[in-house]
Amino acid sequence: MPAFEPTDEQRRLVRGFSGFGVTHEDIAGHLEIDAKTLRKHFRRELDRGSVEVTVKVAQSLFQMATQGKNVAAAIFWMKARAGWRERHEVKVTTAIEDLSDADLDRGIHLLRQQIAEIAIEGEAVDVITAAAELAVPP
Repeated sequence: MPAFEPTDEQRRLVRGFSGFGVTHEDIAGHLEIDAKTLRKHFRRELDRGSVEVTVKVAQSLFQMATQGKNVAAAIFWMKARAGWRERHEVKVTTAIEDLSDADLDRGIHLLRQQIAEIAIEGEAVDVITAAAELAVPP
């Protein structure tokens, strides 16, 4: 059996598949070679494909964020790249010991409503934070 010799078309294909996150086993299966042969002959394409696509997506995200066309992209960029995060201020206005059982029941009911609203909006729910932010009626 002759030694495997990759073609330019196969190299282009492997770089593209790798960039889209296709597994080595699936790429090798598509080329009808063993995964070890793939890694031996296409190491550069496997490594570069993923990096090239990541760079393209980063460029696109950066353009959306800096051209004012996509607020979510700008927020994501600042959180991921600049270390920004959302901060929540907690104000304690009433000592729990001063509340009646009815007030506590009303507060628990309001907390459950707030958590349900947050979950519906698709945000992560931190029950401790949500409870601390609850404004219990006097």
